[in-house]
Amino acid sequence: MKKIKKIFLVLLILFIIAQFFGPEKNEGDLASIEAFFEETNPPEAVKIILKESCFDCHSDITRYPWYNHITPVNYWLADHIKHGKKHFNVSNWKENSVKRKDHKFEELIEMVEDKSMPLNSYTWTHSEAKLSDKQIKEVVDWSKQVRFKYSLVPKPE
Repeated sequence: MKKIKKIFLVLLILFIIAQFFGPEKNEGDLASIEAFFEETNPPEAVKIILKESCFDCHSDITRYPWYNHITPVNYWLADHIKHGKKHFNVSNWKENSVKRKDHKFEELIEMVEDKSMPLNSYTWTHSEAKLSDKQIKEVVDWSKQVRFKYSLVPKPE
């Protein structure tokens, strides 16, 4: 029993020490998404959906929950954000080619229609981010309009 208490004490001390360390936070400002909004021109309803359901992981603007102050949870969240931005990042939208932007919207449509975005692990703690069928239709319709716009842009040869 003494051995278990010692192990528990060591783990507790390590847990407390770990709280002084954490990953870098994803902190940007609203200006980082303006280029995306200007280029894709989402209706107001879609803007709200994007802000509530997408931007925490797919932009430089993340609203961190209270439990982000707990290590190792903060590392898990940071990893989700890193992967989310790797796949679709509206904060660096200007840097992408038209072909890449079109492809990202193709993926967005597929993921939203399949209801695989937003992730279940995100909507467990952010119930407002769960998309209704009406919201899915709004996002998909807007995304298809954006893709049509990109299809009209001349491609470099």
